[in-house]
Amino acid sequence: MQWTSLLAFATLAPFANALLRFPCSQLVTQRFDPLVTPGSVSPHVHQIVGGPPLFRRKCSADYDNSFDVAMDPSIDYAKTSTCTTCRFKEDASNYWTAVLYFKNPNGSFIRVPQMANQFTGSPNGGMTVYYIQPPNNVKVTSFPKGFRMIVGNPFLRNATGIDLNGNIGKAVTNRCFGANFGSDASWPHPGTGPLDTYELPKKACAGGIRSNIFFPSCWNGKDLNPADHASHMAYPVGTLPRDGHFFMGGTCPSTHPVRMPLLFMEIVWDTRQFNNMWPTDGSQPFVFSQGDPTGFGQHADYVFGWDGDSLQRAMDTCTDLSGVPENCRALTTLSDSQINSCKQQVRVDEVVEGRYLNSLPGCNAPQPGPAQATMVANCNALSSYIGMPTGTAGPTVTSTPTSTTVVNPTTSSTTVVTPTAPAGPAVPKYGQCGGTGWTGSTQCVSGSSFSTESLTFHTGGNLAFAIAA
Repeated sequence: MQWTSLLAFATLAPFANALLRFPCSQLVTQRFDPLVTPGSVSPHVHQIVGGPPLFRRKCSADYDNSFDVAMDPSIDYAKTSTCTTCRFKEDASNYWTAVLYFKNPNGSFIRVPQMANQFTGSPNGGMTVYYIQPPNNVKVTSFPKGFRMIVGNPFLRNATGIDLNGNIGKAVTNRCFGANFGSDASWPHPGTGPLDTYELPKKACAGGIRSNIFFPSCWNGKDLNPADHASHMAYPVGTLPRDGHFFMGGTCPSTHPVRMPLLFMEIVWDTRQFNNMWPTDGSQPFVFSQGDPTGFGQHADYVFGWDGDSLQRAMDTCTDLSGVPENCRALTTLSDSQINSCKQQVRVDEVVEGRYLNSLPGCNAPQPGPAQATMVANCNALSSYIGMPTGTAGPTVTSTPTSTTVVNPTTSSTTVVTPTAPAGPAVPKYGQCGGTGWTGSTQCVSGSSFSTESLTFHTGGNLAFAIAA
């Protein structure tokens, strides 16, 4: 966001917000999602930042240096982490979102690279993360160990029934930048004004596209990670101000009385190189990795991983308005070279970026709606990963995948990649199983039964599927 505009506004406002604002470079890009599909390959690609222990697995009594697709809430990730891609050394949390692809006029797809946001240094792609305190000096409580949450509905394809000026309508938006991060000076704040839309921009954006994602900030005070990963959180009650979530005061509802920091992510997609390939029929050519060409289905996940009470100390003592990391003396800052050198090896042996693909990874043919997207039957996408426990359905992979980097795709290469066609895996307890999912038919592991459950998303709509119990 434009900090000169923010500070100018703050000097006029009767109350202003203290915040942390910092970059997190790319950790890895692959089909993992340990919240929604723990223990199995995710239906679609995510770009992930933060600490590598997201995929750490337990071997005997010790933790080794290989990573898994399941999450153990008992692990203190800050203690087991070897590095972090985020600016603050104390933050080994993980943050991830869907990935944006460009659809070539010939029908092939290529990943859109991410670029550094304004005033963040030189991180390798990734995103900008904010922890924002509410106005009026309202005290916030840090997320506790084991906390995680999601926001957004990957199946959403229209905004019917959603107040576009309310909490939900402004939670996930896309800004169409002019050249050099150009914005409307009357609407500088994320999620506001005519340049920020719920759906993907319908025109070429000279400066790229930025995803703006606001999580709810009111906690029920009890659940760290409910089955739907979302119902323990709510947005504050009250009318969203002209300048959006960033300046939202309000009060927490009685069902969710604990005010937490407002977690906000910005991801800048470098779409500039594709502007000369805009479709002649006027349609926009970008699609999110879950097969969403509308933008309504963008979503994000968060796994808390701050060291000890470091986030609470930062919220209590780092109360200036600049958000500049070095101004928060309670935390330790890392250099660009340190955060850029923190990487995780790709563990799903498939190509997801760097060249054109004949289809989106994971069987995600674009579904423009307006009905909610549906799961794809008989998917032949790769369902195994390097380090998969023995005895799990799916082929054994012994090759080493290409290291993931944020790349600048070119329009000259049209190489296509066809994935192998393994059987769907057995899904562990609390994973999606017992039916046909986005990765094909699945079965529950021995000793589990399944029942129909429903995930409720903060951007409207439910997804029903089978849960092993």
